[in-house]
Amino acid sequence: MSDRDVFEYALLRVVPRVERGECFNAGVLVYCRARSFVAARTHLDEAKLRALDPHADVVGVRAALRAVEGVCGGGEAAGQAAGDDAGRRFRWLIAPRSTVVQPGPVHTGLTVDPAAETERLLDLLVR
Repeated sequence: MSDRDVFEYALLRVVPRVERGECFNAGVLVYCRARSFVAARTHLDEAKLRALDPHADVVGVRAALRAVEGVCGGGEAAGQAAGDDAGRRFRWLIAPRSTVVQPGPVHTGLTVDPAAETERLLDLLVR
């Protein structure tokens, strides 16, 4: 029997000007049902943001990324999602939206440590 569990992940993309469709990765969401784990880690590259939109609302983008991390963490920071289980919070966060911070498609993998996987994906796909 394997000690690895299935996990799902989606990248968080920043789309400074939705009408142009240009984007870059600024975070990762990870969900592992077997461990009731959901987490988001973010890293905003301000230089990339300014390159795509010199007038971008950096403070607003940072706040949106922090809000995703808060929803994953649960409790008061999750707002209306505070009472939802990890899976519901993940599904809500990956729902398509037309905002500056958007989730990408969901991918799957196997992991022994979802928290370490979150960091690995952040380093590999975002930083």
